[in-house]
Amino acid sequence: MKYAYFPGCSSVGSGISFERSAQYVAKKVGVELAEIPDWNCCGAGHMPNHDASIALPARNLALAEKMGLDEVVTPCAACFARLKTASVYCRQSEENLKHISDIIEMPFEAKNDVISLLEVFSRDEAKEAIKAAITKPLNGVKVASYYGCLLVRPEGICDFDDNENPMSMDNLMAIAGATPVDWAFKVECCGASHQVALPKVGREMISKVIMNAVDNGAEAIVTACPLCMLNLDMRMKEVAAKHGSKYNIPVYFFTELLAAAMGADPKELGTNKHFVPAVEFLENAVKPVAKEEKKAVKFDKQADEIDAKMAKEKAENKANRDKVGGATQSVANMQARSEKKNIDEHADKIDAEMAKKKAENKATRDTVGGATKSVAEKQARSEKNGGEK
Repeated sequence: MKYAYFPGCSSVGSGISFERSAQYVAKKVGVELAEIPDWNCCGAGHMPNHDASIALPARNLALAEKMGLDEVVTPCAACFARLKTASVYCRQSEENLKHISDIIEMPFEAKNDVISLLEVFSRDEAKEAIKAAITKPLNGVKVASYYGCLLVRPEGICDFDDNENPMSMDNLMAIAGATPVDWAFKVECCGASHQVALPKVGREMISKVIMNAVDNGAEAIVTACPLCMLNLDMRMKEVAAKHGSKYNIPVYFFTELLAAAMGADPKELGTNKHFVPAVEFLENAVKPVAKEEKKAVKFDKQADEIDAKMAKEKAENKANRDKVGGATQSVANMQARSEKKNIDEHADKIDAEMAKKKAENKATRDTVGGATKSVAEKQARSEKNGGEK
């Protein structure tokens, strides 16, 4: 797989770890990135001037056509957006194409397709190669895949992945052994140049992205845009100071995590150049997990599943009891009252019988007692008379 490669201005500056890790992964999976000779800025900073914003990327595409390759690849989301926009504009009409060709003063046919590096690595052949190259999986670390606003929008220009809930980066992170988190801000803007021109607005935008990622369980954020990376990484400390220390997690280019999972040294990739310390986290993420520890994790997971099941059954049982409790209690009360009545009646019967027997016994004692007394008195008188004689 060979592509005409546009590295972009940030590849030798703020995005150097993107460039190094991209090259590392590309070589591992058999992707050849042939750099476009004499390339220039993509025009991202010239948006107010329409002709310049189209002509600058178009010149790069014209140079790529001379290489005889069908597709132009770039890692940077902003570069992708500008190159793609220029290609679409020039394909819309012969008039547009001629106008731009005259500006750049070179032959240009707008025949090359423009794709992002994320799309290259998301193709089936590349994904299979990535799977085969993973030697140190990321051990389930939770990552928030941040696409930003330029990789998948505007629809009709980018034509790559879903523009509301893209999953290509999430899928690559899963292949590398990470656990992608589900969150709501994966395609929101990072604030871009507002961080400088309108810092109050920009800080609010980037704060929302960071906080939503962390609140949904992310331990790290991955991106495919050097400007998003810069804003996230540089402003993280400021957000943490305002909203809490938990909002201070490392940020990576998605290729850094892929490369680390393939055995690359993070320091060699340039990960040590990040604002938020990121090397130790990445080294720990790819550290081999002992077999016993894996078993423990497995058992813990099973235990959690059992606990959840039991809790669910308990809740269902309680709901059922609450539902029939009134009727059950009513029946129980009726049964208790009936049993008490029977016991009371039986006790009264026994008391009556005992009272009757007691009376009979008394009457018998009284009758016998009278006769016994009479005999005793007669005997006493007889003994007295005999003695007097």
